[in-house]
Amino acid sequence: MRFEYYTEKLAGVPKLSVDGTVDHAIHFSHWKGNQTPVSVKADTSTEIALNLVAAPNRDELTQGIDLVTNNHFDTDGVLSVWTMLTGERALELRDKLIPAAEAGDFCELSTENAVRASIVIQGSDSPIDDAGSPLAQQLANDTVDDDRRAYELVLPHVEHVLTHTDEYESLWREAWNRIAVAVESFANGSSRVEEDQEAKLSIVTLAPDIFGSSGFHPAFHTAPFTAISHHAHGELFLIATPLDEGWAYRIDYPYYSWAETMVRPSIKRRDFNSLMTRLNELEKDGYAKWKLDSSELASAAKFSNQNGKLAASSLQPDLVAGQLRNGLLESIAVTR
Repeated sequence: MRFEYYTEKLAGVPKLSVDGTVDHAIHFSHWKGNQTPVSVKADTSTEIALNLVAAPNRDELTQGIDLVTNNHFDTDGVLSVWTMLTGERALELRDKLIPAAEAGDFCELSTENAVRASIVIQGSDSPIDDAGSPLAQQLANDTVDDDRRAYELVLPHVEHVLTHTDEYESLWREAWNRIAVAVESFANGSSRVEEDQEAKLSIVTLAPDIFGSSGFHPAFHTAPFTAISHHAHGELFLIATPLDEGWAYRIDYPYYSWAETMVRPSIKRRDFNSLMTRLNELEKDGYAKWKLDSSELASAAKFSNQNGKLAASSLQPDLVAGQLRNGLLESIAVTR
């Protein structure tokens, strides 16, 4: 097998599209709309690749094609490409590969080292962090903003990152500390989750000090996605954070829900237009509004200003949760 980062020059070339999905290719991907062979489907593209290299009919599944491509750089993409290139030997690291892919794509905390390895490869657990791969930048001794170059740099080091994660502490420590502080805040009760089983809604209230002594600042901070996914189990998350004598709000789907999954349940996207109208009618100030927001893979709505940054709402979490709960229950009743 050989890897080439996807460009238009590969459009008409027979290829194996791993993680990302491109046309005129055999897919081994969990992205929605994929045409991955059913026999190897799994929740992450890395597990799909592992299933493929273990399959007795892998030559039939790949149709003898040896060109592997992907159209983006992230942990799951890197690990699935590496698995394809490494072949059966990658199966020895299955218990490290899959948790790291889940950490990268789904913000899940299976093991500490899995999260740390993902940080080394792709950066923080924030879906809007575009700072690039810490490992690629260390290896290049420069900023790396070219995905093709990032693959070139990182792929030779994947096995060492997975098996000697502690040696990369300088690359994961800062981001991991933020995750650990947020996880601990749920353990000590300063952050909390209330599960509404009937509405399948997780109401998450974050402690402001997890963001530092000055609290949450929308221009610099994002939700602690890994800590939230570790503790919230609903089909929708209402996330509330104290901000400027009010509350910052965002509504998210579970962080795996953007992908096609075989084990994790499929999450239906909801129509929140009526909810946005009701909440805006309840707000006291007009400088910010409740808006639908799909700018992130799992985001549904936010209370944000004209610049798209989270703003301080005058509404209390119980009121917002009640309105959201009613909307969800109405939606469930309609579909029955």
